[in-house]
Amino acid sequence: MNSVSTPRFVSRLTRDTLALILAGGRGSRLKQLTLWRAKPAVPFGGKFRIIDFPLSNCMNSGIRRVGVLTQYKAHSLLQHIQRGWSFLRGEFGEFVELLPAQQRIVSSWYAGTADAIYQNLDIIRNHKPEYVLILAGDHIYKMDYGPMIAQHVEQGADMTVGCLEVDLEAARAFGVMTTDEGGRVREFNEKPDSPAPMPGSDDMALASMGIYVFNTSFLFEQLIKDADDSKSSHDFGHDIIPSIISKYRVFAYPFRDVQSGRQAYWRDVGTVDAFWATNLELIGVTPELNLYDRDWPIWTYQEQMPPAKFIFDDEDRRGMAVDSMVSGGCVISGSTIRHSLLFSNVKVNSYSLLQHAVVLPDVRIARHCRIQNAVIDKGCRIPEGTVIGEDPVQDAERFHVTPGGVVLVTPEMLHQELHHVR
Repeated sequence: MNSVSTPRFVSRLTRDTLALILAGGRGSRLKQLTLWRAKPAVPFGGKFRIIDFPLSNCMNSGIRRVGVLTQYKAHSLLQHIQRGWSFLRGEFGEFVELLPAQQRIVSSWYAGTADAIYQNLDIIRNHKPEYVLILAGDHIYKMDYGPMIAQHVEQGADMTVGCLEVDLEAARAFGVMTTDEGGRVREFNEKPDSPAPMPGSDDMALASMGIYVFNTSFLFEQLIKDADDSKSSHDFGHDIIPSIISKYRVFAYPFRDVQSGRQAYWRDVGTVDAFWATNLELIGVTPELNLYDRDWPIWTYQEQMPPAKFIFDDEDRRGMAVDSMVSGGCVISGSTIRHSLLFSNVKVNSYSLLQHAVVLPDVRIARHCRIQNAVIDKGCRIPEGTVIGEDPVQDAERFHVTPGGVVLVTPEMLHQELHHVR
């Protein structure tokens, strides 16, 4: 039997692994959604935050030693992790540890992905992991990291890079790898203008997911070397990977669905259009991302809420939701919700209509509103009679309208200066 498929072998490796989640980025392409929060803290899927997906992947993979590196406007992210991820028992060697930028080694904040890890070398060393798994904190996917770590060990790799198969146009936004027949990385280009297609394909490229497995001693060696290089931008994609592929054993790990062997589900919700579309994908009859999967649950913190309630049943005033997801604490009062996703504690008052809308927590929508093709940020108070998503020119005068025609509405755009934890 191949040892990659042996649970005991994999579980031993995951116990010897420390996961580090890079969660310090703003995510500026999300525009005003990240005005008061880091991208990993942005709500997603009705009751979760983006950071819950890599954290849940770690737990479900048997990796119970996790550090979360934070920097930009991290308060709501820190608060969420403290409330929702403090159930691990430190006396059993299990933890989710918060690692904010604190100038431990140098007198500057995190300057790049590699520098963020470098500035926590003393903490990593104290945990004595055999392997370090480095993850991005801002993508939506479900992945068992165990087989990736097992492949890393079996191939005698110094570094393994998780990768996706993407079309050549999309590949321009990624680090693109060229591999030999054995999966060893022979060339790596960060965000190339003309991505090289992968072997056996004319229109697909092998793109880095920003997921890396390192042997710990090798990681330390390379980070210290990079830190001493004044010309480096201290980034894994720009600096570390290109500098090591010719001398060391760097392998690609294709992220595929275990059953079908095809490309597995993975989404970068880095733009407002992508955020809106990825949330609404969840409403489908059989969406690619199954949030109802008991074998791979997504864990989170959520305030205790009563069930959603739908009230009034008159011909012109009926509380109803069709082809939608509605979270706990919502009250749909004589209004109609179609193909929309409502997060917790949303109140929609009589005679209003929502279509293709993503409504974040704690929103209040007054009577006689019509809202479509929109993202409504947390805490908004939508005045009576407001129309959103029907006139792009009028919308652009008040709100942010994306290239795809999605309207982003935040409290600040409504002159509601909340300045609270988001």
